[in-house]
Amino acid sequence: MNNLELKKIANEVRKGIVTAVHSAKAGHPGGSLSAADIYTYLYFEEMNIDPKDPKMESRDRFVLSKGHTAPGLYSTLANRGYFPVEDLTTLRKLGSYLQGHPSMQYIPGVDMSSGSLGQGISAAVGMALGAKMDQKDIRVYTLLGDGEIEEGQVWEAAMFAGHRKLDNLVVIVDNNGLQIDGPVDEVCSPYPIDKKFEAFNFHVINVDAHDFDALRAAFKEARETKGMPTAIIAHSLKGKGVSFMEGSCGWHGKAPNDEEYAVAMADLEKISEELNKEEA
Repeated sequence: MNNLELKKIANEVRKGIVTAVHSAKAGHPGGSLSAADIYTYLYFEEMNIDPKDPKMESRDRFVLSKGHTAPGLYSTLANRGYFPVEDLTTLRKLGSYLQGHPSMQYIPGVDMSSGSLGQGISAAVGMALGAKMDQKDIRVYTLLGDGEIEEGQVWEAAMFAGHRKLDNLVVIVDNNGLQIDGPVDEVCSPYPIDKKFEAFNFHVINVDAHDFDALRAAFKEARETKGMPTAIIAHSLKGKGVSFMEGSCGWHGKAPNDEEYAVAMADLEKISEELNKEEA
């Protein structure tokens, strides 16, 4: 799939995020939008998956560690064909299978339910070790927030993964620089993120989270790295694609009202038009 196709899909994923959170009147748009290109690359290009057979034994696994950005994962899964895009408007509604955090019991394509911040990477490390023990050619990917990595459990998991040389594991940090209470470097700085993962025996790649060429090169490098897990530090823009959400921690966990929703969708529609012109 070429970059233009990926950009168009990522923009549809962003539309789904905004629509879902607006419909729910709750949710986390900022970090979902910053990770939309990462989600898109993983599910449309990188991972060995089959929406028609979500439980395929040989599939690669994805664990959403920053579980509050479920709207991003849901929109990606819907656009990839795991369930109808129309269902995104049921986000967080009573009786909906699309709850505030992903549940593996109810959602096709979800390999692990998300819990408290920091837990997802531990589950991913276990999956990667299990695949090694069973001698299965399965890769495991997990997405963390840069605020999330202030959790101690993250580094316990990293220590174990590095020690066990889990080269089938890719840890992706969505480094948008903002968490619920403000800039990460002011709340409890996790910097330097790359040096920390290196200290835990990871191969580390810094990448522009919104550049598909850079993402393609990073995931290729991760595949080619043997004898150690890889950490991809994805430098991103919180709220990417929506003018008034970009770079604002205020949109970490807030839903747009009707007027804001209209502006957000107009922003994303404008991007669609520009991408269509590029194609022509």
